[in-house]
Amino acid sequence: MPRVRKGAARTQARNRVLRKARGYYGSNSTSKYRASNAVMRAGVYAFRDRRRLKRDYRKLWITRITAACRMRGTRYSLFINGLKNAGNILNRKMLSEVAISDPKLFDTLVATATKASKATAAKGARHTVA
Repeated sequence: MPRVRKGAARTQARNRVLRKARGYYGSNSTSKYRASNAVMRAGVYAFRDRRRLKRDYRKLWITRITAACRMRGTRYSLFINGLKNAGNILNRKMLSEVAISDPKLFDTLVATATKASKATAAKGARHTVA
């Protein structure tokens, strides 16, 4: 059997890596070895940061809702608990958008949540044993 050299497949594999590494700094975009390492690392970062992005956005929405609640004299935890008890199904993204774009609606949401959280707090107080 003659020895088989990869030929076209090797060139295609090299070009595939270099295409992905286009625009990288220095020899990371031209050297096959360095490019393959850089592409591998970039893939790891991309995988990790797709999840981190969701986390960061949720933090941002919670921060916005917290600020809006403080302006109206309530706490974030009481507001969210009241909304849950009132049966409101708005998620944090929508709540932060409402807080920014429609303050009057957010005022009514705060009033609803406050009433619901006080009602459940009063109901829970009756069942406690002294």
